[in-house]
This record gives sequence, C-alpha cells and structure tokens, in this order.
Amino acid sequence: MMTITSAAWTLSWISVMAAGIAWAGEPSRPFADALQQVDALARFRPVVKIGSFSSYDRSGGNDDGFSGKHSFLRKEGDGLVIAELHGPGVLTRIWTPTPTTDPLEFYFDGETSPRLRLPFLELFGGQCPPFVAPLSGRGGGGYYCYVPLEFAKSIKVVFRGPKLQFYQINYALYEPDVPARSYRPGDSFPAPTLTPTGTTIRSQHVLSPDKPITIFETTQPGRIVSLKLGPAEALADQDRRVVLRMSWDGSARPAVDVPVGDFFGASFGDPAACSLLLGAKEGWSYANFPMPFDRSARIELVSERGSGGPDVTITSEVVWQDRPREATEGWFQAVWRRENPTQTGQPFTFLDVKGRGHLVGVTLQAQGAKPGDTGFFEGDDQATIDGELTVHGTGSEDFFNGGWYILPGRWDDRATFLLSGCLDYQLHLARTGGYRLFLADAYCFHRSLLLTIEHGPVGNQAVTDYTGVTYFYLDRAGGEAAPLPSVEARAVTPPKGFVIVPAWVGPIRSFSMDHATIGRVAEQVDGQTVRFLSLRQDGPPSLLQHFVALTADVPHSGRYVVSAVGIAGPDAGIVQMLRDDQPIGKPFDFYAPRRGKTDLLRLAEIDLTRGPNHLFFALVGKNEKSTGKGFDLVEIHCQLAENGKGGSSAAAPLP
Repeated sequence: MMTITSAAWTLSWISVMAAGIAWAGEPSRPFADALQQVDALARFRPVVKIGSFSSYDRSGGNDDGFSGKHSFLRKEGDGLVIAELHGPGVLTRIWTPTPTTDPLEFYFDGETSPRLRLPFLELFGGQCPPFVAPLSGRGGGGYYCYVPLEFAKSIKVVFRGPKLQFYQINYALYEPDVPARSYRPGDSFPAPTLTPTGTTIRSQHVLSPDKPITIFETTQPGRIVSLKLGPAEALADQDRRVVLRMSWDGSARPAVDVPVGDFFGASFGDPAACSLLLGAKEGWSYANFPMPFDRSARIELVSERGSGGPDVTITSEVVWQDRPREATEGWFQAVWRRENPTQTGQPFTFLDVKGRGHLVGVTLQAQGAKPGDTGFFEGDDQATIDGELTVHGTGSEDFFNGGWYILPGRWDDRATFLLSGCLDYQLHLARTGGYRLFLADAYCFHRSLLLTIEHGPVGNQAVTDYTGVTYFYLDRAGGEAAPLPSVEARAVTPPKGFVIVPAWVGPIRSFSMDHATIGRVAEQVDGQTVRFLSLRQDGPPSLLQHFVALTADVPHSGRYVVSAVGIAGPDAGIVQMLRDDQPIGKPFDFYAPRRGKTDLLRLAEIDLTRGPNHLFFALVGKNEKSTGKGFDLVEIHCQLAENGKGGSSAAAPLP
C-alpha cells in the first residue's frame, strides 16, 4: 500500500487551488472550493476526521427530533448550541425537514458576535447569499444546504428558538497545514459543474446472451471522465441480468461488477435517478465519475439472459483523457449488495472496506414484506470510520436529504436533484428508495469504512428486501465486492399483491356526483387509532349511486382478488364493487350495532392490467336497522389469484 506524507497530500491539493489562492496572510478563497470540484473527486483529501451532529435518539429509540430532546449539544442563554468544532475544518452539509423562522447564528474563530446570522428557513431558500441554489434548496420533504462554511480555528452554530426538531450537520476536519480560510461576508460559492472534455469514442455493439462486449479498452495510462450507454430502458431490467464490469491496471477482480441498471440509479428495473454524476436522461444512462488509472482499463457489458434472450443493440459514448492517475488519487470502485431478506437485529450493510479512500455515492432500493406499509424507512444510517462511529442519522429518507415519507408533497413520489433524490415511493407496494452523492461531504477514511442503514425504527425488526450500490475511491485497483450472486438471487422480487391505504395516500379518482362528502378520518376504534376514508351522504344522488372510485397502480397484469377492511357501524350501508356499471362479486352489509373494524372481507375477483386501474365501490343499499348509508374504508387488498381462486372470505356476503 502506498504511503505519502501529509505535506505531499496538502501540496497536491494546493496545486488544485492555485488559480484561486493569493497569499496575503491567508487564502483569498476557502480551501473547501476544491472539495466541490468534480474533476478532483478522485483525489484523496487532507482530512483527519469526518463526522456529524444530529438529533438522533441517544436512548436507541425513534425520537430522532420529534420532541427536540436530542436536538442540541447544550443550552447557552436563550440559544441551543447545535454544533461546535475546533479546526481547521469545514461544515459540508446542513439538513432538516423542520426549519423555522427562528435565527441561526454562526460564530467563527472564537468571536463573541455571530459573523453570519439569518432565519433558519432562509438557509434553504436558494436566494439568500451565500445560500443560493443549487447548493441550497428543498425537495422530497427535506431542506438541504451544501454551502461549505470553512473555519480556520473554530466554529459554533447556535439556534435561537424555543425548540429545534430534526437536523443533521456534516463536517470535515483538515490536517493542520491545510490553508483554511474562515467564511467572510460576501463570499460566494460556485455550484459543482462538469463539462467532460477529452477524446470521445462512440460505438455500437450487439449484446448477445453470454457474449461479453467490450465498451472501452486501452493499454495506456489515462482517465475516463464520462460514460454513456443507451438505450437506458433496455439496460434497466427487473431481471438484473445485464452486468457492467470495469477493471483497472490488470487487476484480477473488477473494480465495478454491478447490474447495469442499478449502477445508473434504476428503481426496481425502471430508470429513475437524474443527478450530477449518474442517472438516465433523454434515453441515455450516464456516469460522470472521474476514473483514473495507471496503465490500462477495460469496460465490459455481460448479458446473462440465457440462450433464449434477445440480442440488444447498445450505443456507447466514452470520454477519456490521456492524463494518468496521480499519486494522490484513488481508483474508482462500485459495490452492489443485496439482502433479501435483511437480517433481524442487524442493519443493512452498504459497504465494509479496509484501506484508504472516500465514499462518493450510494443508491438504495428498499421493499418491505408488508404492502401498504413503509415503516421500515424509519431506520437510521450509520458510518463507522477508522473504527469510530462518527455519523449517525435520523431516518432513512433523511439520509437522502428528504423527509416525511408518505405525506403528500413530501417523500411520496420520485424526485431528482443535483446531489440526491427519491428513486421511488409506492406505498401500496411497500417500495421506496433514494440516492445521494457526496462531494465536499465525502466520507474520507484512512483505515476502514463501515456504512450501514437500519430497517425499522428500533432493533432492525422489519423484514425487508434491500439492494444498494456504493460508489467510492480506494487506494488499490482491485475490486472489493464478492462475485455477484446468481441471476435468480439478483432479480427484482415481484409483489404478489398490493394494499391501498386511502387514508394516507390520495388515489381517489372520483366519488358521488352530489349530496355526499368524503374525508380522511382518524378515530379511536376498539381502543386504537384507526385512519380511514369516509364517504357520507346527505341525500339521495341525482345521478348514479353514491360511490367512490380509487385508482390502483398495478405492478403486473393478472387476475386479482379484491378484499377490504372497513369500519362497520350503525350508520353504514351495503357496498358492492362495480365494473363498467355492472356488479361484480356480492354485496356486503357493513351495518353493526356498534362501530368496529372488520376482518378482511373478500369483495370480488377482477382482471387488472399493468398500470393505472380504477376500482369502483358503490353504496347499493342499507340494512333496515341502519341509520345511514355510509362507507368507511380502511384498506383495499389486491392479491394475485392462484388458479383463478383467491382464497376464502373472512365474512359471508349477503345472499
């Protein structure tokens, strides 16, 4: 393993910064500017420690900011100290889903007055210098700031408000001889950009089953700065049978051995990410990580679709430079890992690696075992660097700069941003996932890195299927991942059914034309809080019956058994499914002398096609004892029928 002195590392970084430093007692620009440069992403960093401050529950529970109990280091007068460091160093990321208009203050180098003070919310507005877009913004329910606030001696961050909830602040501490320069009023920070330049090689290839194709190969030193493959839809398949392999400098094990769709940020076989460094756009899958090498490189695609699989024409575009790897740069690596199911009591492991390097990206595709429930995404991320737990997050969507999964307008749909995003959110399938890129906030390690994420709020108890890709640089060319498992063990697991929870999500297509109201209700039923969609009439309809129609995004075509959980009660009506205005199945009487949650009631069997379908529930009458004609719907279950049979009913329909 190579060893290079601290001074050599720092001099290498100073050369990167040469155009922006004017020596007049201190640098004219913060050293952290270089940490945002994509061209320098492969370079090892003169960092002695990576860490974070966050509101995670120190007791091991799930109060990661709800009460505010863990949301500060200490109280200081009327303020809450939420971060304090002695440098030199830099704050690289600030995140919250709960900003307020209370002031946030930054004290540099022991000053008694804040050098920077603004409402917490304005930190993320994208328009208040230096916190401008795209380094500062919001989306997916989270608020994020990547403006690098550098300090030469120390920094203290104080929140001047009565209560702070969820927050994370990431930081890096520099080696002592790094030319750090504390933030000055008026500083601005360029957004990370890239314009890959070099020799462009465009090719077409026919990808046949079990016949690898070489996308790029050279026996001279250099670096790849851009890789594009198309068509993106042909590569991101649910079988994960097409594999991307990259090898550097004749290493026996590839540095990248990843199903190709997942490498570019797919979500369960669908192109999804669209970020600065990886994703899919305009029919292309692309990656813009700099990939330097000493003497040789090879990029291959391998189709493991079997002899019956189709040939696919692939177009590739590789941009490379004849600038070899520098002594202070690492080799690019990517590791694919899947746990299906995850281990009870143990978090999912993204990466467990020894050596020197830095983490620059992760993706996660997460699927729970219980459709209609994504509570497994309460789990925290944790990074153990050089044997010390230095980063502890507050929730899974938080790790990806989001917040508040399930809530409309928050983490409830695909969303892509420059450095992070939501790959998907489909509550009815218990599926979600995200991606995050690390530039200034890269997790640098000198001896080891263990990166994990929990599944479930406490104790890793939720049964899940987790698939992650981790992107990093390492001080050696050979790959770190174990060989990929069999194609059967890699394939996306298709759900056999799905669950619609209408009180949480809004798949309502339509409801009664008049004389009716619909709402979401949370009610104590049998000693428990139950959420449901409630349809109530205040008179006879002028058109059709009273009804509610829900839209179901069906993952696979087939014949489904449709069942429901509702609230029976003294004012409930008789409900029946319709299709094309015709009854299907048998009607159910939801009348009961007292209100209570029903069992799972089988309503009908119906053919559904992949994509949006409409499920129509009509109020067709009422029990003579009922005082009304309402319908309170808790859940809709759609299960693929077996041999045309979907199982037995939990309660008998009307004759």
